[in-house]
Amino acid sequence: MLRANRAAGFDVELIEDRNVYIPQQSVMGFVEAMARAVGDARLGLLLVPNMDVSAYGSFGRFITEAATLGEAIKRSIVALQYHSSFDNLTVTTTKENLRFGYKSALAGSRGYESVACAAAGELLSLFKAYLPDHWRPLRVELDIPTPSHISLFEDVFQCPVIYNAPAVAVVVERHRLMAASRRTSRSIVTLEDVARDRPGGAPRSLLEIATAQIRAQLLAGDVSIEDAARSMDTSVRTLQRELRQAGVDFRGLTSAVRIQRATEMLRNGTVSISNISEDLGYSSPAGFTRAFRKATGFGPREFRLRENRATVDPDGGSNEPRGDL
Repeated sequence: MLRANRAAGFDVELIEDRNVYIPQQSVMGFVEAMARAVGDARLGLLLVPNMDVSAYGSFGRFITEAATLGEAIKRSIVALQYHSSFDNLTVTTTKENLRFGYKSALAGSRGYESVACAAAGELLSLFKAYLPDHWRPLRVELDIPTPSHISLFEDVFQCPVIYNAPAVAVVVERHRLMAASRRTSRSIVTLEDVARDRPGGAPRSLLEIATAQIRAQLLAGDVSIEDAARSMDTSVRTLQRELRQAGVDFRGLTSAVRIQRATEMLRNGTVSISNISEDLGYSSPAGFTRAFRKATGFGPREFRLRENRATVDPDGGSNEPRGDL
């Protein structure tokens, strides 16, 4: 690992930072160096079974916590901009089949073969989060030259594999889009959560830090000034005093963060108002409705209706990204 880090020019301390972006060319160099170190040019194949999109922070959780596979694919296309700067995800459909493709900006570069295999494994991991254990894709497509040991690739992917394709892709039956999540419980992650995790550094002002602490506590299910002060390595009294100097108090800041997150979740039409109320820690949906109306001037249902109308263009179409899903 250390030799591969040096070969790729990785700063070990830098890549452990939460908001770091790694240049793709460095990733290629890292993977190639790892392959040389383990003495196996087919390192990408070894990675396939261990790829898991749900492990990719808020980006992965936002995708895999969608209710259906079709919605998860839509989310991945919308959120990719916060995970990778120049790559693309696409969906094409026929009457019976669906092709979910990934195009790397550095396809064909030295070391790309392993990255292509790992990318196919990542795409497969999304399908596996929704489909039965015995499920297998119709085929996997790889944008790499035909290898000398084709059977190894088919053994790993457990399906036919096509080479020299225009992009990495997984092809499945179209009806699979309706498959429901296999998770028994899901937290609510919004696209705004993914956007907040983009590079830009840690919050600097006390108000930003306190807001980030409250948001994190909301996601965990409970908010308290004691926990916030402890996480910020200060006392409750000091935190209260410094918040007052910033013109707010902890309770008011918590309410503001709750309302902000409520508006984000209301824009996600699949989340019920009861679930939003519970997720944000309100005692009842009625209590949530009162607080939301007081803060915004609209009830939650009215706000959601207005937001939905705002996404429809004058011709009756939608301004949302289009896809035949």
